[in-house]
Amino acid sequence: MMTFLQRRLLLVTVLSCGMAGCSALNYPGPTSLSGNFPAQGPLIPDTALNLSNSVQIPLEKIVGWGLYAGAAWLILDPLAPNWEIEQASFPDRYYHLSLKMKRVYSGGAGESRVVFHQRAKELMRQNGFDAYTVVEYTEGLDSSILGSQRVAQGVIQLTRK
Repeated sequence: MMTFLQRRLLLVTVLSCGMAGCSALNYPGPTSLSGNFPAQGPLIPDTALNLSNSVQIPLEKIVGWGLYAGAAWLILDPLAPNWEIEQASFPDRYYHLSLKMKRVYSGGAGESRVVFHQRAKELMRQNGFDAYTVVEYTEGLDSSILGSQRVAQGVIQLTRK
């Protein structure tokens, strides 16, 4: 689910690209990408988006801002889940859950215990049990060259009342 700010950013990006395309229609240069590209001159035409008589934004800046926003979107990937969960089942209804957080994140650093309990409840419901017991739970940081990564591990046992 996209937040209000994400929807607003997406709308501004789409409108900026659309307006840039409209202003590019007045560009007297070539309109197709056949042959050597760019044939002559710059790749981005020397035009500006006129917001008012006194406010103009060059197309070059709009494209640059779009590239920065796209790179940030790819690196942060705000729609991807913050935690990756691996699980293993053992005899007597025991489950080992191992959680790893994304390396580059924007929020969610303190939610490992909540994610652990959510997954435990899902397992409990899927297997038709009434409750679960946390046998073991630990949190920590896994250090590497690329930076630290939050991790959590725990063992649960599914029980009936």
